[in-house]
Amino acid sequence: MAEVDISEIEINGFVQQGFEKIKEEFIKNFTDRNDVGAACCIYVEGKKVVDLWGGFADLETKRRWEEDTLQLIFSSTKGITATAANILIQSGQIDPNAYVKDYWPEFGQNSKDEITVKQLLSHQAGLLFVEDSHSVQDIIDWFPIIESLEKQAPYFPPGTEHGYHALTFGWLVGELCRRVAQKESFKDVVKELISDPLNLDLYVGLEPSKADRVSTLIPIKAPIDPDLKAIYEQVMSEDSIIAKALFSPKPALANMHVWNNHDVFKASVPAANGICDARSLAKMYAACVSEIDGVRLLSDKQLDAATTRLTFGPDRILFFDTSFGLGYMLPGMFSLYCGESAFGHDGAGGSHSFADRNHKASFVYVMNKMEAGLNGDPRSRALTDTLYEILGDKPPSVTF
Repeated sequence: MAEVDISEIEINGFVQQGFEKIKEEFIKNFTDRNDVGAACCIYVEGKKVVDLWGGFADLETKRRWEEDTLQLIFSSTKGITATAANILIQSGQIDPNAYVKDYWPEFGQNSKDEITVKQLLSHQAGLLFVEDSHSVQDIIDWFPIIESLEKQAPYFPPGTEHGYHALTFGWLVGELCRRVAQKESFKDVVKELISDPLNLDLYVGLEPSKADRVSTLIPIKAPIDPDLKAIYEQVMSEDSIIAKALFSPKPALANMHVWNNHDVFKASVPAANGICDARSLAKMYAACVSEIDGVRLLSDKQLDAATTRLTFGPDRILFFDTSFGLGYMLPGMFSLYCGESAFGHDGAGGSHSFADRNHKASFVYVMNKMEAGLNGDPRSRALTDTLYEILGDKPPSVTF
């Protein structure tokens, strides 16, 4: 891989007066924290106060990160999917206490007939990975994956514990939303409920004509630190349950390089292949807590329901406790990317996105150089800590 020449890095965009320290930390991400290409956007009380981008969208070709560069955001996509589901719950089209089979009859096979929507959204369904083998074409076609999950039995009794549904979350919640919204694909659900009302450059299934705008991912390298390396090797072990969840289904998603495949861009993988710019995702989250351009996506009442903790404690898949509401990841000791009144979702390699109800703020950081780490990424943590200091609140990294 080519090396970054700091002298070649350009930072563009703006910060509103009072938020200058965000730009300082954003620049330090390149000079001190090895960033290659990234963007950061922040809204406060319905107004965009930070919109920054810089570095290289493709380091090998020296393609610069431009204002309209798009980024694949891995599990930060789950925040988009959760928002779509909560909009449908808010409108009365989905009852979170109903059985999934009430909306999706084929789902009720093989000990899944009493799984509720609430359990599906909070990683309690026990469908941790896709057992069947599938190709990239199956991912694009959607329905082969759905049919596999329909016939599959839960890994543990639903509702008895929780385990991070790293990829299956998206197909499960996505198919539920697709059926209820009566759309041909989940990308159409996102377009109608979220992207079009707010005029967003945000997709879960990208039009091929936009693929050249997507930044090239730089996959995680094996860590040098002995403790992190041991964990990394365990995760990458072919037989580990963690690897089964993170790289499911095989062989289609068996390695990280597949996420630079333009065919995967056009598929809908609602847990992992959201593609957007930082400002679009930040605007979505801002519209969850404030009215933006005449649009408010979620009411305070729905946010109360969406951010009620449904799970907390040991996660069957991950190495640490996790806490979830109705699809959103909630803050805790091992999700130090937001304040106590926030909700959102982080993504593999370093992307972070959330809204904070108390401050009526939203924050998004996306990047192309993936890093391995526990308890938050230093690049986004520097930015979020600075944001909360500016807002007059405790930095998330010292809150819990």
